[in-house]
Amino acid sequence: MNIVILAAGQGKRMHSNLPKVLHPIAGKSLLGHVIDTARSLCPNSLSVVYGHGGDAVRAAFPDADLHWALQAPQLGTGHALQQAMPHVVPGGATLMLYGDVPLIRAETLQRLLHAAQDALAILTVELDDPSGYGRIVRQADGTVARIVEQKDATPDERAIREINTGIMAFPTARLADWLARLSNDNAQGEYYVTDLVAMAVADGVPVRTAQPDAEWEVLGVNSKVQLAELERVAQLNTAGRLLEQGVRLADPARLDVRGELACGRDVFIDVGCVFEGSVELAEAVEVGPYCVIKNARIAAGARIAAYTHIEDAVVGPDGRIGPFARLRPGTVLAEDVHIGNFVEVKKSTIAAHSKANHLAYLGDAEIGARVNVGAGTITCNYDGANKHKTVIEDDVFIGSDTQLVAPVTVRRGATLGAGTTLTKEAPADTLTLSRAKQMSIPGWTRPVKTKK
Repeated sequence: MNIVILAAGQGKRMHSNLPKVLHPIAGKSLLGHVIDTARSLCPNSLSVVYGHGGDAVRAAFPDADLHWALQAPQLGTGHALQQAMPHVVPGGATLMLYGDVPLIRAETLQRLLHAAQDALAILTVELDDPSGYGRIVRQADGTVARIVEQKDATPDERAIREINTGIMAFPTARLADWLARLSNDNAQGEYYVTDLVAMAVADGVPVRTAQPDAEWEVLGVNSKVQLAELERVAQLNTAGRLLEQGVRLADPARLDVRGELACGRDVFIDVGCVFEGSVELAEAVEVGPYCVIKNARIAAGARIAAYTHIEDAVVGPDGRIGPFARLRPGTVLAEDVHIGNFVEVKKSTIAAHSKANHLAYLGDAEIGARVNVGAGTITCNYDGANKHKTVIEDDVFIGSDTQLVAPVTVRRGATLGAGTTLTKEAPADTLTLSRAKQMSIPGWTRPVKTKK
């Protein structure tokens, strides 16, 4: 079986420098969705016909299993399919898909391919308003006679509600001959792949149809409006799957998954959350409203409070993060770690039961167990040219407004007094502090503003 994806369209109505098929839905390009679905069918040959923005399109998909065929100039769908024929292997069916129809399901395509056994098969759907689509013209006995494009249709033909989605499967053995016989004698002066249907009828090849389970499967994208509409469809589909798996969503309409989200039992996700890349939420995780989580693993029982940002990080079991916290790439938190409001952690490991409850920056640090980090604490990890490491061993207490000038080590059980600027090792089980001497000046008078 062969699959050919037509992706040469310019997409003028997108009003964008980005090729239409590279615009994203649910964190993946339109064409990326179609390619992934095509691969799930395990074709013998997978080809993409490209045109406008060709270099960018090819660069986005460097995969070795893809055959590329350039359509220049662009003379219609039949002409596009012709460009892919050198990559089509003999036998079986050739399935034609579209790079701007991203939500077509593999199950639907399998149904179409089943109908295409020794036949030409068309994926059709009935629309209340079929305007703009090619109509399925049937004979008196119900068999398909041909497809007529709207611009070439008679008034009676325009009244037909069953339309051609554009997705078809052809008997490969017949395809080259049919394409060679195509004519551009029509209102557009283009080579229509739909004309192959009439050829099949004339040659005595059965023409069968199949239908998708939902209309949204065959909706294409030609504008930013349609892109936004399909984005919402995709997100609602994802929300539905999560609900079926037992995830509790505060509002399925206010969820955005731009990648893969895996959830354990009894997960709760509040409104406005965005998940990007690959995210794992283990059992009984709770995510508060308006969090952004990207490429992260959140262990069982963790609580992520509102407006927290997590990227390329790991949160251990029963962690308490946020609100307004930020975990940057390379952060690994062990069990029962608390990262509070307006705390930023970057490329650091924090062992079990340690806490930084508010207003701190911890970067390039190795922090032990049962450490308390006071408000306003900063690891000064950057000297203007290089990053340096801060090591804080177990059971350390760090007073508020402390600066740890890396590289530096705080030994086990040490206490750093509030306001300390630490530039050398703090000994174990010892109070270390550095402060200017406090002074009170008798007789001092506060300045008074001079009247003009």
